[in-house]
Amino acid sequence: MDRVIESKGYIDLNYVPSKEELVCAFFVEPAKGISFETAVKKVASESSIGTWTDIDNLSHKLFEELSPKVFCIDKKKGIFRIAYSKQLFEEHNIAQIVSSVAGNIFGMKDLKSIRLLDIDFPESFVRHYSGPMYGVEGIRKILSVKDRPFVGAVVKPKIGLTEEQHSNIAFDSWVGGCDYVSDDENLTSMPYNNFEKRVKLTLKARDRAEKITGEKKAYLPNITAPYYEMVRRAEFVLAHGGEFVMVDFVTAGWSAIQALKDQDFRVILHGHRAMHAAFTRDPKHGISMLVLSKLCRLIGFDQLQVGGFAGRMSEDKDDVSRIGEVIEQKVVSEDIFKHRLQENWLKLKPTMAVCSGGLSPANVQPLIHALGRDILISFGGGVHGHPAGTIAGAKAARQAVDAEMLGIDPLEYAKTHLELSLALKKWKIKK
Repeated sequence: MDRVIESKGYIDLNYVPSKEELVCAFFVEPAKGISFETAVKKVASESSIGTWTDIDNLSHKLFEELSPKVFCIDKKKGIFRIAYSKQLFEEHNIAQIVSSVAGNIFGMKDLKSIRLLDIDFPESFVRHYSGPMYGVEGIRKILSVKDRPFVGAVVKPKIGLTEEQHSNIAFDSWVGGCDYVSDDENLTSMPYNNFEKRVKLTLKARDRAEKITGEKKAYLPNITAPYYEMVRRAEFVLAHGGEFVMVDFVTAGWSAIQALKDQDFRVILHGHRAMHAAFTRDPKHGISMLVLSKLCRLIGFDQLQVGGFAGRMSEDKDDVSRIGEVIEQKVVSEDIFKHRLQENWLKLKPTMAVCSGGLSPANVQPLIHALGRDILISFGGGVHGHPAGTIAGAKAARQAVDAEMLGIDPLEYAKTHLELSLALKKWKIKK
């Protein structure tokens, strides 16, 4: 067998990827003494058919058939793109795909830092996935909300409350004007707050709130657990009239959530991104939130927590931004104000972006301007920390949304809405 000196291959700047190849965008900083081109080749090799040294049993034929092609390099920005043959992947296996393109590369000594910025999947891959069961339109239909952003509250404190205390806070949030109430990421089934009892009491509180307000309300119980327990908890929620469940998708794992989605429950699946920052926080190393979000949409999350970015979109519209939370900084169009989870993607329905993390009514207007109306704005302390309590906090959050829908400056609207006025005095609007 002819030995392939594979380190000489991989880069072909004249190569044009086909629609049947998986394409990844990376940022890389080579280690001291390593050229950019060498670093790029090392990434291509380690993420596909290569290893740390040349080997005898890699034939020229196999190399030509399966070696990926680095077809775009921007040394100034540190960005390059690789096209991979779909033969390198198992189509309906997210864990295997991630293990390939985002596996051993992060431990390579030839790299100072590396970040997986984006993945574009072959159309044949996408067809293996059902995507969201309901998507944005389905959620709007269930909750009878036509065009405004949704308002949500995460029960706080996140742990330590009894089942009764939890349901009472949920009730106050709904009565004040929230559409959603959710558990937080680390509340599952605790000695002082049993999952089954909490779900029963909170869904009863939801029903009472619906009668009082005349509005549909949603409860997001956290079912995160070992796989078979997640299935049991999802079935329990459905059996007691729940329509939504929440999963911490990073900590639960790709295989678990893919298998959970394949159960085909008639339930709206909400993804919480707990632990995401271990991958996404460093702008030069790890995996972007955009990549995680695309994987979640493929698998089928109807709603996905993306964070609380409230700034302007990046001026660099051609390249995938490597600055922090990509999905929060990129919209599809400045004209239609749609976020990346709404892009046309064959038959897959759009996923609703959930904005959360340190938000108050002061953040509502810029969030809507950045990401559009098809979002859920989820408050924690921004509702429960209101000077007049949870009900007033929920009213203030809803009033902030109403002001934007009416085209009225929130400070002007606050002059005739006490709850919003108190909120904006505590949490100032940044100009």
